[in-house]
Amino acid sequence: MTERLNRVIGRWSLAALMLNTVIGASIFGLPALIAAQLGAVSPWGFLVAAVAMTAIAACLAEVASQFSATGGPYLYAREAFGRFIAIQIGWLTWLSRIASAAAASNLFVSYLGQFVPAADSWAVLRALLLVAVISCVAALNYRGVAGGARLSNGFTITKLLVVFIFVGGGLAALSLRPDLRVTPAPTPIAVSNWLEGLLLMTVAFGGFEAALFPSGEARSPRKDVAVALAVALGTATAVYVGMQYVVVHTLANASTSGRPVADAAQHILGPRGASFIAAGTIISVLGSLTANMLHTPRIVFAMGEQGDLPPVFGSVHQRFRTPHVAIVLFALVLAIFAIAGSYQWNATLSGISRLFIYGSIAAALPVLRRRNPNADAVRVPGGLFFSGLALIFTAALATRMDLGGLAVALGTFTLASMNWWWARGTPSSTATEPS
Repeated sequence: MTERLNRVIGRWSLAALMLNTVIGASIFGLPALIAAQLGAVSPWGFLVAAVAMTAIAACLAEVASQFSATGGPYLYAREAFGRFIAIQIGWLTWLSRIASAAAASNLFVSYLGQFVPAADSWAVLRALLLVAVISCVAALNYRGVAGGARLSNGFTITKLLVVFIFVGGGLAALSLRPDLRVTPAPTPIAVSNWLEGLLLMTVAFGGFEAALFPSGEARSPRKDVAVALAVALGTATAVYVGMQYVVVHTLANASTSGRPVADAAQHILGPRGASFIAAGTIISVLGSLTANMLHTPRIVFAMGEQGDLPPVFGSVHQRFRTPHVAIVLFALVLAIFAIAGSYQWNATLSGISRLFIYGSIAAALPVLRRRNPNADAVRVPGGLFFSGLALIFTAALATRMDLGGLAVALGTFTLASMNWWWARGTPSSTATEPS
């Protein structure tokens, strides 16, 4: 069971893992799309999104504190709603993380193309580079979670340094050189624009839940989750507001830029600034891939451990004490998605599936409170209010799902239902009981 894994992830490693996953590659591309929806108010839109994401995080802090096993939202849904819903959430969670990591991989090759043009234009070289970077990150995590956690910590520090230099330098330049400031053109903003903008911001903020997939390898998840969530969301909010503000006030047509952060850096610092941001983006993407390779395979591992997938997926390497089969499977599927799909396609898949995951976490809070009133767990003040707010938020954003997104959701539901039909004939583990 989960005790076979080594508990080596401490409080600050957990916070770094969350922050590394939240501040991933998307923030280097999303500012232009968000500016197209909300224009000059887009920086402050992140504050609105932060309130909603805080409600979801509050629900997660309470729910997650009741579990010390590996599995994250899949495990919470299994205890709260049973096997069928849990398998659905497990599949949606896996899809969300694969698509997010694949989008990051696509962005890695695109930004590498600024230094090696053939990397983004020659399909064979692009595929080889994707396989190489995914294989290297997978190999490191295959050999032990401690090494993956240390690398994630290192990338997080480097990434934040690059981002803070951009935000600090941009704000200083706007203050000292008024000629650089651009006043965004007035943009009519309807309710639909707000929903579209908030959906994009959800993609930017998303990922904090993924850091809880390997709770079976965390030293004290019950005590550390709330602190890690507060650090990750607070830091991410400050970063996103600052980056969006610098972009919309230094680029005359921020909404049409393909690489808004790099273009803003070039406007402020010149060509060297653009190259610096491109290099920073590459580091950011590598950090995101490292974090994803650390936590996402634990979903498949947990489903195999609980009997919802064949037991081989829940196996642990005798020497390295890692879920090696799940890691190899994730690396293979990730390479396929990254090579076959584009950044936009993979990012869309990630955003759609994430709404269902957050909704399941919010809905699990009142169910688990009622079922386990005396659980040794965090009790968030106003938890039921946060649960209702999070459900309203996710339901509102779900109305922006287009036909393509609906088709993906239905396809995933169908595959998960087939998985459930198979799992009905297998023994179900009872390891999901809250601690």
